[in-house]
Amino acid sequence: MSSLIAMAGKGGTGKTTIAGFLIKYLINHNMKPILAVDADPNSNLNEVLGINFDLTLGEAREGLRDDVPVGMTREMYIEYKVQQAIVEEDGYDLIVMGRPEGAGCYCHANMLLSKYIEMLTGNYRSIVMDNEAGMEHISRLVAKEPGLLLIVSDPTMRGVETAGRIQQLSKELNLGAKKTCLIINRVHDQLPESIIETINKFGLTLAGCVPEDSILSEFDAKGKPTSDLTEESKAVRAVTEIFDRIIGC
Repeated sequence: MSSLIAMAGKGGTGKTTIAGFLIKYLINHNMKPILAVDADPNSNLNEVLGINFDLTLGEAREGLRDDVPVGMTREMYIEYKVQQAIVEEDGYDLIVMGRPEGAGCYCHANMLLSKYIEMLTGNYRSIVMDNEAGMEHISRLVAKEPGLLLIVSDPTMRGVETAGRIQQLSKELNLGAKKTCLIINRVHDQLPESIIETINKFGLTLAGCVPEDSILSEFDAKGKPTSDLTEESKAVRAVTEIFDRIIGC
C-alpha cells in the first residue's frame, strides 16, 4: 500500500526545496518506487530535482476538448496522456499537474484524471505531492488520505498563520491526514517567542527547524538542483534529522 506525503505552505517558504530533500531521503532509505507529484501551478519541483518534463496533466485535460484522435475514446486518450506525462528517473517518477482549469467545464476531464491518477498511484510505495497553499489537488485528484501533511513555513508571523489556516482547511476538506507536522525553514538562531506562541495558538505540531544555509543559497543563486546537496549542508543535516523523527524510515 502506498503512503502519501502532502507538502503545503505559503509561497517562498522553501517548501519545494524541502520536497526535493524528502524525495532524496526516501530514495536513500529504500522507500521506492516513489511518485513525485508537482501540484503547484508554479511547477518548479523538476528544477529542484534537476530534470525536465514535456507534458502536464493540465495540458492533457485540455486535449480532451479538441484533440482526441479518431478511433480513440476519451478514456483511452487520457490514459495514454497520463502515461506520456510521467518522467522516469532512478528511484522515482515525476508527474506535473500544470496550471489550474481555464474557461469551460472540465467535470468529465477531471473525473477521468482522478480515475487514472488513482490507478497510477497504486504502483508506488511512496508518493510526495508538492502543493500550493490550498489542498484542492489532494481532495480532487488523489482519492487517498495523506499519511503525513507536511506544512512548511518561514520564521515569520504571516508564514505560521498561513500554516495554521492550511491545517484548518485540511480538516474542513476532511482530508483525514494521519499526521500533520510543521517545519520552520530558514531559521536564524532561535525562534522568537511570538512565533512559538502562534504555533501553539493554532495547535500546530512543530517537527523541527531548518537553519539558514549559505551552501543552499549558493545552489539556488546558480540554479543548481538543490536535491544534489550533501550532508555538508546544514539544511540537509537538519531535514534528515527531522525526517528520521517523523517518518521513521
